[in-house]
Amino acid sequence: MGKLENIEQQIASLTGEELARFRAWFASYDGAEWDAQIADDAAAGRLDALAQAALAEHRDGRTRAL
Repeated sequence: MGKLENIEQQIASLTGEELARFRAWFASYDGAEWDAQIADDAAAGRLDALAQAALAEHRDGRTRAL
């Protein structure tokens, strides 16, 4: 059995309360991982083209306030 299958079995055996705690922990963990990836991408310039395109659209009047 692989690592992922073992984790899946462990999660499937959690009680309702344990599953709720796991979900909360994983949401926090996943959010922190996402934030770190975005920060890395921004620092490496991988988002520059997207930012420039958005700024160009705004300058051209193709944006609106919500």
